[in-house]
Amino acid sequence: MIKNPILTGCNPDPSIIRVGDDYYIATSTFEWFPGVQIHHSRDLIHWRLLTHPLTRTSQFDLKGVPSSGGIWAPNLTYDNGTYYLVYTNVINRTGVYKDVHNYLITAKDIMGPWSAPIYLNSSGFDPALFHDDDGRKWLINMCWNFRKGHKRFDGILLQEYCPIEKRLIGKSKRIIEGKTWVKEGSNLYKKRGYYYIIIAEGGTGYNHSVTVSRSKQIDGPYEEDPLNPILTSRHHPDQPLQKAGHGSIVETQKGDWYMAYLCARPLPDNLCPLGRETSLQKCYWTEDGWLRMIGENNLPLLTVEGPGLPLYPFEELPAKDDFENEELSIHFQTLRVSADESWISLKERPGYLRIAGRESLTSLHEQSMVAMRIQHFHCDAETCIEFDPDNFMQMAGLICYYDENDHFYLRISHDDKVGKNISLITHDQGNYDEPAEMVCIEGWDRCYLKVSIREEELQFLFSQDGMKWEKFGPILNFGQLSDEYADKLGFTGAFVGMCVQDLSGTKRFADFDYFSYKSLNEKDGDE
Repeated sequence: MIKNPILTGCNPDPSIIRVGDDYYIATSTFEWFPGVQIHHSRDLIHWRLLTHPLTRTSQFDLKGVPSSGGIWAPNLTYDNGTYYLVYTNVINRTGVYKDVHNYLITAKDIMGPWSAPIYLNSSGFDPALFHDDDGRKWLINMCWNFRKGHKRFDGILLQEYCPIEKRLIGKSKRIIEGKTWVKEGSNLYKKRGYYYIIIAEGGTGYNHSVTVSRSKQIDGPYEEDPLNPILTSRHHPDQPLQKAGHGSIVETQKGDWYMAYLCARPLPDNLCPLGRETSLQKCYWTEDGWLRMIGENNLPLLTVEGPGLPLYPFEELPAKDDFENEELSIHFQTLRVSADESWISLKERPGYLRIAGRESLTSLHEQSMVAMRIQHFHCDAETCIEFDPDNFMQMAGLICYYDENDHFYLRISHDDKVGKNISLITHDQGNYDEPAEMVCIEGWDRCYLKVSIREEELQFLFSQDGMKWEKFGPILNFGQLSDEYADKLGFTGAFVGMCVQDLSGTKRFADFDYFSYKSLNEKDGDE
């Protein structure tokens, strides 16, 4: 059986393909570097994070992009020995305008090297590339309309792409109107003489859904499936998987069909701090040519019948990273900028991750943060830090982060009266607070920091020896680190990691001996 979600933590907007016996899913990464997560499986049951195709600033520049901007909805396809990846870099997402730029990169191998980006257009986000059986290639993307009196989501556009000229050619045509629900996240397929467009409809929140339309001609007119939506959690608040939508489909070697889609698992207060995740649903084609989910309804399922392929499990990831390698683990990401040696090193002190302090936690440019997705409702994350600040502008520690406006930070710093100390910083919708007293740790060479998450409760702890732990500060609301907290309309979910700041500009560094992340509840699943 397939256990959903298959990709836990922030892994939304799945684009699934099969190449031979290998399955790949690409998911969004937003303001986190490197860009786009590609996961791999051979049985649709066991998955591993395989690679990030966007590794160079020349492919995508995230400096200054807003939180929950950056890389949206990557679309992964394969044709005649070449992998194609199209993606949006969202430079601005506030107000009436959207500054969104769509690009294409290619590679002969899924592991790269991936090409320099080819600019496509900026008319809207969620682009997808379709390879027709006559050799022509077509791009679709939703159209954003800022004008008063118009729908912001103004339908879906189609335009031909020329691989020889490496640009879009001809005129774009609106093939899906934006008259009703929000329509985005579309994917185009061809089967039995029909072109099918699978659409993410209703917005990516609790009204999200998957709908289908079809046409005999690629440029329409398209007719809607009479049973739309074919997959949704809408109007079913009791379902464990909510926000179901943004589907893409794949055919197995045996002729079975599966849909990958995003979903979210809410806490009792309907907040989803793990973010939007990826699940699979088995589906089939009816005699009259419509796509249907296996089962009696269009609801997402926690368990799904597998494809009957030989099982292909991967080696279990160690909970602890001792920083013995010369490169960061693929599961770590950094905010907006690459992990280059100007601020991070695994070589200067072997066995330690050295991070030089830079800008503040509200910067959209050069933060020194290394973090990973929180993937479970019951987990512990822990690190050991050596850091000697000499003023209050120098800080380092363990952070639970959603964005610059919402995060919890257990930090080591220096105070004129207390000296070297541990303190807690919280940001709640941008409101700065220090909800706990400082604890003096003068004379400590090392300090162990931990965060314990138990559903909606988040508690920090500290220790001098890593054996005897003391709680620090109040129990915090894990749900605050969610997309929908206070109607913020973000997209990333919560991360946990290490960070350093030096607001004086001297780049005072901290050494981290290890970082561990441990799930404490098997039912939560694992990546």
